[in-house]
Parts: sequence; C-alpha cells; structure tokens
Amino acid sequence: MAELRRITQPGPVAAERIESAVGALKVLDFTLQPGLTINAAICGPLLDAGMGAAQVEISGGAFGPFTYVMPAASPDDTHAAWYSRAFSPEGVTKLERGNVTFGRKEGSPFIHCHAFWIEPDGTRHGGHVMPHEAVVAEPIRARAYGAAEVETTADFDPETNFPLFTPHAVNAPADGPRIAFARVRPNTELFGAVEEICRRHGFKGGRLRGGVGSIIGARFSDAPEVEDYATEVFVTSGVVMPDAEGTLVSDICLSLVGLSGVLAEGRLVRGENPVLITFELAVEETAG
Repeated sequence: MAELRRITQPGPVAAERIESAVGALKVLDFTLQPGLTINAAICGPLLDAGMGAAQVEISGGAFGPFTYVMPAASPDDTHAAWYSRAFSPEGVTKLERGNVTFGRKEGSPFIHCHAFWIEPDGTRHGGHVMPHEAVVAEPIRARAYGAAEVETTADFDPETNFPLFTPHAVNAPADGPRIAFARVRPNTELFGAVEEICRRHGFKGGRLRGGVGSIIGARFSDAPEVEDYATEVFVTSGVVMPDAEGTLVSDICLSLVGLSGVLAEGRLVRGENPVLITFELAVEETAG
C-alpha cells in the first residue's frame, strides 16, 4: 500500500484525532419549505424536535436564489485550503441530493451543507451551499438523524485555523437505539476513523447517516482517482460490519467536488482516503 497522503496544517497537531459523543437516536422526516433559507428551513424543525445534533439527508426540490462555493487553494499559509469565490446562478437550481450537519455557531442554529445540483443552464455542479443565501424555491425532502443528548457547536480549531463543528455529550442517552456523532481531524484515514468510532462506543455494527467533510483527493474502487488535494464531499452510503474474524470493517461511498471543479462519486478504497480539514460523521448503531 502506498504511503497515505498528508497535508500539513498551520497549527499544532491535536493529540485526539476523533471527537465523538453518543445520544439516543431520533429520526425526523420533514420538508424544507419554499421561501425560507436552507438554514431556517432545516434548523426550525430540528429545534422543534429537540435535537442538539443531527445529520440530515436532503434530495429533490429546488433553490432560487442560490449561492455556493467550491474548494480552493489557500491564498496564504494560514490555512491548508480555502474557498472559491461565491457563485450565484440566476434562475432555479434543481437539487439532486446532499447532506447537512446541524449544530450551533456563535450560539445560533447553523448548518453545513455539501450537495450536488443542476443549474438553470443544465450543467451539473457540487460544492458548499451557503446557508443564509440559498433560498428554497420548491419543497425539498429531508430525513434527519439526531439526538437530544449531544450538542454540536462550531469550535475554533487551532490545528486548521477554522471553526469546526464538534459534538459534545450533554447527557447520557436513554436505553434504545443509539447514534454516535463525530468529528475526524486532518490526515486521519476515514475508514479507520469510522471503525474506531464503533469500537469506542461498543457498537457491534453501524450505518453512516449523512456525513459532510473533505478528503485529500480520492481513491475509488469503481471510479477514476481524484488528484485534487482539496475536495468537498458528502457520504451517499456507508456500513460497518464484522468480518469472518469479528473485526469491524467499513464500506463507504461518497460524492465529491474537487478544486478543479471535477465531480466524482463511487465506492472508496479502504485505508487510502485521509481527511483534509474535517469530517463530520454520524453512525447509527446496528446489530452487526
């Protein structure tokens, strides 16, 4: 196996590479209502449901107005990567699918969304949806996987010099189905992180719900490699199950956009996909 790709971050390397917390699973199906920003359309129902942390899977519907950014190289040495200029296509942009992390930033409800969509001219794009600038134009389907016992907050991270969503346990979960929320730090291999989350919390198996982050390029088993070092990704499916020896093994599929604008999607190669800046995960406990 080739040496794992690495990107040097501007700040000191934190000792703990995976921050995680567990809560009692809450599932909420709802609709993002037209006329609201994506931030308001998601945060309102989740707050009403008593969730302090959630991953949300969204699909269908449309935005207009719509604003987004893509990954880009950093203009200086204060960050390992940055964002492109903002793009705001005129007209109605059709959402294909995407994922959303829900939490709080500076005390206010806030989301982090990566998605794919079709712009008014028919071209397909992907990236980071701006939460207060993107307005729902047609109803969007949503399913949230959340918990009341975990709160996700945007905490300043000295290693990357970014505020990053981080889960915090606020209460012990009640009996019943559980879900683990996690933040994975830079240069940590994604599959190993998912498997460690399950071991840490005593899960016999798991299913990824939502999932938003960045990886250093991408190595797929069923699609061409992506060499762009900066990407924005969202998980499309993922499971963790024991193999014949009882070792937990994960299988992860995702979609991404690279800094060149390339779109890619497929099944990742286990052990070959390190995190760039952060990866925000939710793992639902399964029986294995």
